[in-house]
Amino acid sequence: MCYLIKIEYEMILEDSLWIIRNCPKCGGKTHYKNTKKFRINANGNKLDIWLIYQCAECKHMFKLTIYERRKASSISKEEYQRFLDNDERLAELYGKNMQLFGTNKANIDFDRLHYDFVKLHETTESSRLEEQIIITIKNPCQIKIRSEKQIAMVLGPSRNQVKGLLANGEIEIKLELRQSLSFGISPCLFPMVL
Repeated sequence: MCYLIKIEYEMILEDSLWIIRNCPKCGGKTHYKNTKKFRINANGNKLDIWLIYQCAECKHMFKLTIYERRKASSISKEEYQRFLDNDERLAELYGKNMQLFGTNKANIDFDRLHYDFVKLHETTESSRLEEQIIITIKNPCQIKIRSEKQIAMVLGPSRNQVKGLLANGEIEIKLELRQSLSFGISPCLFPMVL
């Protein structure tokens, strides 16, 4: 009997994203890091909420807009209290939100990106076809990482080895989207992913 083995991984960011921007105090492009602090400004019943980033060299501040001119009633009391308390977990969550950085037109420093791949689950089903192994890597943050690098990090070989396996047909990319990558591997390579 043949089997279809499905393994699912998820790419997770290990820490907040860094920003590259011009610093008026340093006089050039520098790196800004997440301070894990929020700033809130109230004007009538409208709120502005920012995540504070700071130049790693001189501590100059940059405000990353989370909410702008938002009605206070549209933000849950729990989340608002977390902003007031400078909740570090909430600051980390916003510091990893790629969409927030895109909205703010903030340039992310991809060289300082720290991420890992976590195995979510594995299933085995009987199959009428030949034995197959399908691996899916979820990329919820939509980080731009080459497919062969993702495969190499999950399976273990070098990127050059993965390129060779792709060229030989031992690894076949099934689906490649910004938020997901699925590929099939030859059953003889299966011990590599255990």
